[in-house]
Amino acid sequence: MDDFLCIAHRGASGHRPENTLAAFEYALELGCDWLELDVYAVEGELIVIHDDTLDRTTNGHGPVMGSTLANIRTLDAGDGEPVPTLTDVIELVDHRAAINIELKGPATVTPVNQLLRDLTAAGWSSEEFLISSFDHEQLGAVASGLRRGVLFGRDVSDWLPRARALAPWSVNFSRRSVTPDVASASTTAGYHTLVYTVDDVNEMQQMVDIGFSGIFTNFPDRALALIEQLKV
Repeated sequence: MDDFLCIAHRGASGHRPENTLAAFEYALELGCDWLELDVYAVEGELIVIHDDTLDRTTNGHGPVMGSTLANIRTLDAGDGEPVPTLTDVIELVDHRAAINIELKGPATVTPVNQLLRDLTAAGWSSEEFLISSFDHEQLGAVASGLRRGVLFGRDVSDWLPRARALAPWSVNFSRRSVTPDVASASTTAGYHTLVYTVDDVNEMQQMVDIGFSGIFTNFPDRALALIEQLKV
C-alpha cells in the first residue's frame, strides 16, 4: 500500500476552493505526496485554473484566454483566495510533494517546458513533476526527460496504441470508463494506472482491490485514512 498514490485533485478541493494556494497547502498538511492542478498560458504567465471561462471558479466572467493577466490576478477564486500562478504553487510546495501539471489551455506546453527546464537546472528533479493532458498533440511536445501522463475520457477503445505513441509514465482514466481488464493491460505495459476522480471511500477500496496505481481525489483525507487502515 505504500506505493498507492493519493493525488489531491486541484488540491484538497473538497475542503478548500479548488486550484488555490489554500487547497494545495491543506493537501500538504494532510500528508499528500502528490498534487494535481490545471494551467493556461495568459500573456506568457502560467495561470492555475481548470475551466476555460472564469465564471464558475472566480468572481470574474468570460473566457480565460480573453482576459488579461492583470485582471485575472485581481479575481477572487473563493474565500478571498487569488488565482495563483504555477510558480506560486511550486514555491509553496517547495519539494514537499510531486506536482501533476495538466495542460488545459492552447500553446501551454512550451512555457511549461521552459519553466521545468529552469527548475531542473536550479536543482529540482524531473521526477517531482508529471505533465498530463487530454490534448495528446501537446503532450507529445513535452520535453524529453519529463514524465508524461496520458489522459483519457470515456472512449478508451484504442487507448493502448495511443498511449504507447507517447511513451507515458502514467495512463490516467476516468472512473466512469475504466475496467479491471484495462488496469491489468496498463500495468502489464509498464504504466502507472491512475483513476480520476474518486471521492467515495468504498469506490477507493475497489480501486485498490482492482490493482490501480492510485487515484485523483477531492478528499485526500479519505484516501490517506484508507491507505493507513490497509497497512494494519
